[in-house]
Amino acid sequence: MFSFGFQGDSGMTGGGCHCGAVRYEIEGEPRHAAVCHCEDCRKCAGAAGVAWMAVGVDEFAVVEGEPTLYRSSADGRRYFCGACGSGLYYVNEKMLPGLVDVQIATLDDPERYAPQAHIQTADELSWESQLADLPRFERYPG
Repeated sequence: MFSFGFQGDSGMTGGGCHCGAVRYEIEGEPRHAAVCHCEDCRKCAGAAGVAWMAVGVDEFAVVEGEPTLYRSSADGRRYFCGACGSGLYYVNEKMLPGLVDVQIATLDDPERYAPQAHIQTADELSWESQLADLPRFERYPG
């Protein structure tokens, strides 16, 4: 697996779902952050890719609410809010032993942990490489 130094980013950070029913806290430094393009992530999130940040299982705690578990594969466990449906975190002891993969967009400050790699690009949708070339609008175009 790859590893990146997140200089100055260690410490406490938190996050949660859209409706606020589930909250979590992270104490410590992430091991890595990446955008995953695998079909499993795409289907579960309904998105072209999902930004993840891996932290130690002992550095992660749900502090409010009870996330719902979905077994997306033989070893993959995806946790989400049962009320609003927000995907929150992923555990796979076989592929990521001792780690919890947290969806970066659910952090209170997602700008703090920018992904540093794209992974599972063999599953990437063919049109993803063209996204940077599309017109951009600050808000929904009128």
